[in-house]
Amino acid sequence: MGLPVSLRIDDTHVPAGAADAVFAWLREADARFSPFAPDSEVSRLNRGELNLTDISADLARVLELCEHYRRASGGAFDARMPGRGLDPCAVVKGWSVQLAAELLTAAGVRRFCVNAGGDVVVGGGPWRVGIRHPEDASRLCAVLELTDAAVATSGHYERGAHVLDARTGRPATGLLCVTVVAPTLTEADATATAAFALGTEGVAWAAGRPHCEVFAVDTRRKVLSTAGLPTPRTPVRTS
Repeated sequence: MGLPVSLRIDDTHVPAGAADAVFAWLREADARFSPFAPDSEVSRLNRGELNLTDISADLARVLELCEHYRRASGGAFDARMPGRGLDPCAVVKGWSVQLAAELLTAAGVRRFCVNAGGDVVVGGGPWRVGIRHPEDASRLCAVLELTDAAVATSGHYERGAHVLDARTGRPATGLLCVTVVAPTLTEADATATAAFALGTEGVAWAAGRPHCEVFAVDTRRKVLSTAGLPTPRTPVRTS
């Protein structure tokens, strides 16, 4: 996935092997679903070595999620861009980290935080999670208080203009960042990416998704947020 993943467990008793199982699964997901790994299932599908009838149940689920968000976003989010092969990374990250969190829960871990490059899923709580200022890495523009929830942010400030509006094939515009809080990281991550691809209309779109709360900053430095966002909000100031 090309990003750091950290795990914090605050339970007094940690089941043997629970943390190892998390990282083993994430390494497996990266190897199986990365379009940049030549031997991955996704790469083999892209080369025509596999048919859709041959793929694993996990990849079939990933493709189902990709199609769901393509339809829901009116095509702004699409894992199959014209002239490109299948790239399901925007779904795989949140989905695989959510499954990692569910491994912890199944093992009996009650209080934990998995942080995948700034996208976070927590068990128990409350946990305090900061939203980075989109133009100043030393500052926060909000702090969330989460219990058994997930939060994901999409923007161009860390990796450059990597989020494309699939309707045009060009980098998304209109927003500096958009953060989504949802019950799972599968939903939070894909919704944040699709909302950012949609631009300013993406804020209302994400806010209309079931069980999603949204915090965003547009290119005019205006803060947009939903009433149910679990945070005392601090205005974004420019210097």
